[in-house]
Amino acid sequence: MLILLPPSEGKTAPRRGKPLDLASLSSPTLTETRTTLLRALTDLCRDDPDRAAGVLGLGAGQLDLVDRNAGLVSAPTARADAIYTGVLYDALGFDSLSPAARRRATARVAVTSSLFGIVRPGDRIPAYRLSGDATLPGTGSVAGAWRDVLGVAVREAVGSGLLVDLRSGTYAAFWRPEPDLARRVATVRVLHESGGRRTVVSHFNKATKGRIVRALLEDGANPGTPTALAATLERLGWSVEVGERTARGTQLDVVVSEV
Repeated sequence: MLILLPPSEGKTAPRRGKPLDLASLSSPTLTETRTTLLRALTDLCRDDPDRAAGVLGLGAGQLDLVDRNAGLVSAPTARADAIYTGVLYDALGFDSLSPAARRRATARVAVTSSLFGIVRPGDRIPAYRLSGDATLPGTGSVAGAWRDVLGVAVREAVGSGLLVDLRSGTYAAFWRPEPDLARRVATVRVLHESGGRRTVVSHFNKATKGRIVRALLEDGANPGTPTALAATLERLGWSVEVGERTARGTQLDVVVSEV
């Protein structure tokens, strides 16, 4: 099983650590695209900070992030599971997982990244700012840069197992599973039920997905099909409805009434 997470916009910048070594990251088939995007991003932020702020969607109080991007090549790195922050990652709590669950995370979790394609929890990366819907001068859209190469890396990572795709729509655009793989893909939607109505609420969605990943890692279950995943989540205490298979996979609706 491979659990594919979205990144977080907020990141914790390490104070010390070795500089970035692209050759040391997992999924080496992505090195060429990583190199291209890294160069385009750092050059933009170094040579034209004002334009960079617009490309990155930054406000006047966030211009320090342009400077941070300009120095990514020599910036200190840390494990990816310490870099990404936010509601989903707080609920997942990498740093408080049991030793066995942390080992499972190393093998079963990957994070989608605008700059690196996918990274594993133990990959050492710097804190960066680059949204999935950005377009870099001279390179084009970030999604377009990954579209033709990311599938190979994901297929290699998932092997013959189940892909649990928790990416948001922006990052799902980086790559969509081919029909043969879609049979082994489960997408998860979290619905907040209140007063007989069901809605998708960002906070509930992110927090619940983080808790689901944590529970799966702690439990150790390794379901091989979307239906088996639904049964596992039911056993772990969630209310799950299995939808029809689509081009992206089989949708599982997890229904919650409180955070």
